[in-house]
Amino acid sequence: MVMNGENPANGDRSGPASASPSGSGSGSASGDGPAPVGLRERKKRLTYQAVSDAAITMFLERGFDKVSVAEVAAAADISKPTLFRYFPAKEDLVLHRFADHEDEAARVVTGRAPDETPLDALRRHFLDGLDRRDPVTGLCDAPQVLAFLRLLYGTPSLVARLHAYQGRSEAALARALGGGLSDRLAAGQIIAVLRILALENWRRIDAGESADRIYAGAVQAAEEAFVQLRTGLEPLPHPRG
Repeated sequence: MVMNGENPANGDRSGPASASPSGSGSGSASGDGPAPVGLRERKKRLTYQAVSDAAITMFLERGFDKVSVAEVAAAADISKPTLFRYFPAKEDLVLHRFADHEDEAARVVTGRAPDETPLDALRRHFLDGLDRRDPVTGLCDAPQVLAFLRLLYGTPSLVARLHAYQGRSEAALARALGGGLSDRLAAGQIIAVLRILALENWRRIDAGESADRIYAGAVQAAEEAFVQLRTGLEPLPHPRG
């Protein structure tokens, strides 16, 4: 993720100037380095990044709905048809930054230690993200992250498009868990919990609290959420008679 917040002991928490989450610097969730890519693929990724950067800069300055796709294409020095070959919808110019995170939960599960359960691995990964102030957890108060998330959550069409990305995350996690009905049910609950935890953290920060101030509460909320995932909801009452 481009803007992973660093622990103060490790360096600046604000991250690079790009105002959005991205997986281009995150590596694999399993701990393995990214697979080598060819020159053509690297050029393609650089184009994605450059066009998305140009679009987000304009959206942050003027608002998502006030910037046309033609203006983004001109700023990126490409044609409008070329832009749509890279980004099928205008919303993808922003949400492209979440693409590397679509299978993050699945990668955590498949890359876990042999003696670690899927839920334990996901819990560990989320708590690590809170400690790093990873923007994906919502617990990041770097100014450029706040600006990006205000753009995202303040634009209905972006929120709607985000649900599609989360649906693909759910599907990938379900496959990693085994692909059966129970796995799909579990994946739906897990992705929903991660989304709600991140949104709650973001709402508190947007209201003016600092990431450091709410960190302990965010950890407690995450621990309680994973306990609920582990134990399930209250059992249904047994029928009388």
